[in-house]
Amino acid sequence: MNLSAPRNWAAPVPHGDEDTLAASGLPMFVHAPYVVNPASPDAGVRHRSRTCLEAESVAAARLGACGLVVHGGHAGEDASVGDGIDRWVETLRGAHLGCRLLIENTAGGSSAVARTPNDLGRLVEALRGVGHDVGVVLDTCHAHAAGLDLRTVVDELSEACGAIDLVHANDSKDPAGSGRDRHEHLGEGTVPPEQLVAVVASAGAPIVVETPGGASRQAADIAWLRDRLGPLAQGATSVDA
Repeated sequence: MNLSAPRNWAAPVPHGDEDTLAASGLPMFVHAPYVVNPASPDAGVRHRSRTCLEAESVAAARLGACGLVVHGGHAGEDASVGDGIDRWVETLRGAHLGCRLLIENTAGGSSAVARTPNDLGRLVEALRGVGHDVGVVLDTCHAHAAGLDLRTVVDELSEACGAIDLVHANDSKDPAGSGRDRHEHLGEGTVPPEQLVAVVASAGAPIVVETPGGASRQAADIAWLRDRLGPLAQGATSVDA
């Protein structure tokens, strides 16, 4: 669950089951609203993004969450990745973030700030340079849609950013390089199953499943992963708070 509506700027609100989640012993991660874009050319969007990330991160910290997940965003037409990184830094300079910020790789878009491991590494380094505690999320659907090689992406992202802090294990409805962010059930999409499993096994991070269809379908996807990973899959969960 999110702490606020994922597609607007509403403030985070309690859901009532936080104690149950905390008692589960599973690592929890809060996902920021999708509208957040500190790389935006629109100053108003950047201001609202900062306000939103501050509020969401403080709320996530109260839950004991391991981090606040946020998309890398887009720098806008005719802007470069460097422009987007500069805007991220200026937007969050001096911001009070209550917990770690975990930036997720992006599926597509010519102005995407976090589509490649190198670009995501540049963004993470820049934000760490102004004092923020920043990590990364590897989404397998996004990597596939971005045209990245899943056989090497774990090593490339780890080298660029130091480590992978969370894996979003998702199959893709669309072919590699499509740039389209459409999740599919594990083993039913266009990601080669052996590559998806290898990414999850080698990343050395908690695993969240974000496939469609609700809790029952996600449970089946978690079982699919556990069957293929054995003891390594004990951290697989659909709890992305």
